[in-house]
Amino acid sequence: MKNAWWVGSSVGVLVLVGAIIGGGVWANQTGFGLNHPEPSSIEMPAPLFSPAINPNSEESLEVPDFAQLSQELEAQAQDSRLGTFVGVARDVESGEIVWEHNQDTAVRPASATKILTAAVALYELGRADTVETQVVEGEQQGTVVIKAGGDVTISQEQLDDLAEQLGGRDIDTVLIDTSVWPDESFAKTWDPIDVDAGYITDVVPAMIEAGRLGGDEGDLPRSHTPALDVAQALADRVGATSVSAGTAPDTAPIASVESDNLEKRLARMMADSDNVMAEGIAKEVAASKGLATDSVSTAQMTLDILGEHGFDLTGVSIVDNSGLSFDNLITPRLLDDILTRAATEAELRPLITSLPIAHGTGTLEERYEGLSGAGWVRAKTGTLTDTSALAGVVTSESGRVFTFSFVSNDSAILSAREALDEMASILRDF
Repeated sequence: MKNAWWVGSSVGVLVLVGAIIGGGVWANQTGFGLNHPEPSSIEMPAPLFSPAINPNSEESLEVPDFAQLSQELEAQAQDSRLGTFVGVARDVESGEIVWEHNQDTAVRPASATKILTAAVALYELGRADTVETQVVEGEQQGTVVIKAGGDVTISQEQLDDLAEQLGGRDIDTVLIDTSVWPDESFAKTWDPIDVDAGYITDVVPAMIEAGRLGGDEGDLPRSHTPALDVAQALADRVGATSVSAGTAPDTAPIASVESDNLEKRLARMMADSDNVMAEGIAKEVAASKGLATDSVSTAQMTLDILGEHGFDLTGVSIVDNSGLSFDNLITPRLLDDILTRAATEAELRPLITSLPIAHGTGTLEERYEGLSGAGWVRAKTGTLTDTSALAGVVTSESGRVFTFSFVSNDSAILSAREALDEMASILRDF
């Protein structure tokens, strides 16, 4: 039966998905500002912004026979490179599950967890949400206080802006108030060694480029004092000689800067699979609802909100929002259910557009060499020791749009990735 969303939607989602995924090569060269060889010799759909399937055609009324596709996917699922493997694939227009392999079994998802976090943030905050960082006058003369609001990606340019707004003031002390997120900033299930490895640090409500040292992207070593770094950076710009933690008086700001909107922040989070950003966005949601901001509490909040929106959480258990913890367990069904909602509901649509493009952007930039999925698959990756995940959306050669969720545990990372990419390419070949 044809899904009602296609009939009732003012903007057919296949226009969106077909254009963004099918035009993956085009998007790489324009919307993402990249400059590298085309990932493959895929021809552009013509016209670009048209449905993958004409909603008025007989083709759209008849659901294809997916039996052969299901057999091919199941054969790939038996690949020894995938270890303990679970997965599911769905035809978006009909809603039909075209193949599944233990889709209700909860496994370690790694960073595919960020799909849950992104969905909850979009539901609760909306794509236009921004975060403001304010500076107020301190109680002591010559003191200013940074009132952290939840922006974990403050840039050098924003710090320059704050300093310019404070120009002409005699400032000798810069304090920073992080009380908006009063609870634990480093989860018990995270390994402290991952700070220097570049994967995580204390997640506090004001950070320079997610705490990275020496750059603004990738897995660079993270600071062990991210909040004080913000205070020090501003102090250096205004000539102050002292920095410390402090409490901001309840007064009007004398300077302020605003973050990118949530849609842009999610795209950046997904591109780098940034754990700090994921945890920070979850804390932002929690603070907006007056809830505890430690990772265990925000993880439970994420599940509660998804449950309120009707998602089946059977067997699902998470203790953080980034997927860094080995204790998270998520079913491929839940990941795919969220992706299908994102492909059919305007509220979650930015989740689809945030996903990296195969052989084009983010964590998929160096993958899919020579595979048919290059330029057509958009997906969130997940990587931990013995764990690889891939969950996203792809337009097939026949014009069908599929969502999918594939998770491999107990496997070697590089070989499992290859098998997952081949599996998504099977969907592209349909």
